[in-house]
Amino acid sequence: MSAWDLTALVNAANAKAGQADRHLWLVRLMEWLRHAPRSGVDNAVGDARTPLPVLRLRHLLNQIDKNDSLRAEVRGMMRAFWREIDAASLYADFGFGSRVSLASELLTRVQTRLLPGTPETRDLAALFRLLFEPGDADWIEAIDADTLQRAATILMPDAQEWRTALLDAIAILVSAVHAAGHAPALRQRMDAETLRDAPFRQLPVSAGELRSAVLEDRHAEALRAAAYLRALLDACRRAADSVAAHLEQFGVSVDIVFGLDQLRGRAQRIEQLLECVLVPDSAPHGRRLLVELVREITEARGVGSMLARHHALLARQVAERSAETGEHYITRTRDEYRDMLRRAAGGGAVLAGTTFVKFAVAAIGLSAFWTGFWSGANYAASFVIVMLLHWTVATKQPAMTAPALAASLPTAGGTASDEQIETFVDRVTQLIRSQAAGIVGNVALCAPLVLAAQWLARALFGAPLVGAEDAAYVLHSLTLLGPTVLFAAFTGVLLFASSLIAGWAENWFVLHRLDSAIAWNPRIVATLGAMRARRWSNWARANVSGLAANVSLGMMLGLAPALLDFLGPPLEVRHVTLSSGQLGAALGALGWPLLAEPVFWWCVAGIAATGLLNVTVSFGLAFKVALTSRGVRLKDRSRIAAALRRRLITQPLSFVWPPRD
Repeated sequence: MSAWDLTALVNAANAKAGQADRHLWLVRLMEWLRHAPRSGVDNAVGDARTPLPVLRLRHLLNQIDKNDSLRAEVRGMMRAFWREIDAASLYADFGFGSRVSLASELLTRVQTRLLPGTPETRDLAALFRLLFEPGDADWIEAIDADTLQRAATILMPDAQEWRTALLDAIAILVSAVHAAGHAPALRQRMDAETLRDAPFRQLPVSAGELRSAVLEDRHAEALRAAAYLRALLDACRRAADSVAAHLEQFGVSVDIVFGLDQLRGRAQRIEQLLECVLVPDSAPHGRRLLVELVREITEARGVGSMLARHHALLARQVAERSAETGEHYITRTRDEYRDMLRRAAGGGAVLAGTTFVKFAVAAIGLSAFWTGFWSGANYAASFVIVMLLHWTVATKQPAMTAPALAASLPTAGGTASDEQIETFVDRVTQLIRSQAAGIVGNVALCAPLVLAAQWLARALFGAPLVGAEDAAYVLHSLTLLGPTVLFAAFTGVLLFASSLIAGWAENWFVLHRLDSAIAWNPRIVATLGAMRARRWSNWARANVSGLAANVSLGMMLGLAPALLDFLGPPLEVRHVTLSSGQLGAALGALGWPLLAEPVFWWCVAGIAATGLLNVTVSFGLAFKVALTSRGVRLKDRSRIAAALRRRLITQPLSFVWPPRD
């Protein structure tokens, strides 16, 4: 939009202009104030420390004061503006969602960003976005008292009319807070003690008493009514805050978090409007309200910031549920370390069978999608079997253990104490040796079992289960000289994604109280019996996270390459245990002479790199999410790094073998 000069603005001022022309004149006026050239009259009317828009505003007011006809036109335009505009919509609705659903509000914000606005509207909240930009808040704050008063006299409605609009806005906001407090999703999660005096139910009555007292100029009664309304709002906020404890215990929904955020924001807006209504000189408080509304423009348009804010609690809940699971993967004593080796060996034995099923699925010659689907089903079934047998797959551990590791650090940007840093270093040490035990246990049994099966098949049937052609493909695909590193890192991302799915699934399960439904639903109890229903409920509650993680990981490992190949980037997966089994199959097919070939050892190096990247990528991503969800700022990075170096120098073996109990 090209800005007009002052002459064009003066000539366009017309008290008889239509609504759209009147609003467009105001938009042009704001453009003229905002985009002033740094020359001419602007430098002559003030000092360099005063923002240029303020200098221009003073110059405009001087011109209006000198020109009676211009003053009459501008005043006439503003009287018509305030008479026809819905001012309460700005004070009550701007910055808040019209729906209680986060998804609906996101769609509204996307539409606001993409679709052009029109000045032909009675909605001041919609017009506000055309009039102001976020940067205007700074120069509005810098307006001196005299200029502010002069501008208010020309541009604002009379005091009674403005108070009426503010009271209308308070009534709208109170109605929204009242409705939110009685919404089942929030009401049923609020602490009963905070609702004992029914603060939400009293809000409309209190707001009505305030309105009557203000409009009838009963100042003392208005102050008392405002004080009581503020007390009710405090009680409503306490009730809203009590929901958070329920979310931590029983799961979190983004729509519930969104509803709480809207409730608190509206209560705060009511407090701001009360200040403007009650004071005799409302210009300073009106300016403060205007500044807050202008700064709200960025937030009202923001999609990413809204997602980040309203998913923070969900991220923390997901991370903490992963942390609960991750504690089981950290070994502290030698007995736990040996147990990890045994469980990892069991997982490796299962994945040896998975390796042969993978080759069988590929040999059928299905389309890419169905090959990926049945490969994923093979992986998922194997991972679930490993879980049900209480064994382990090493690469699944890091994404689960990262939140447990973050839990040892302070929250909300606090400074870590020496004790917390030592605890953190202990956890890092325990984690590294746990991963070492898991990978060694997996690979140490998977590869030899596959190799033994190949030899046994050759002895019994005269040919190995996996032939030379497949073996050649394995050697070509696993070598470190190819894209193995990229594929291994991509697999780490999938491992991390499975941990998020696991946390989300458990949160969803708990949020909807499915464990209670399984245990007490009359039809389920009639079908299973009371004791069996409770056992199934306890089993589902304990295993829903593991089932979700294993099934999602397996299907992603199988389907992701097929889907990505269809879309464009030819990414494959490289899982350290499965890769070791494939290399064992290749050795069994081609025989001992393969050990003398460099390609074999390049594949061994590729498997080592695969294990490293599977672990570090999935752990790094999960650790970052855990830190973000807990609000941790690692200001003590140097102290932590120094502590890790000391531990590595003084106790190097502790990173691969636990110390004596």
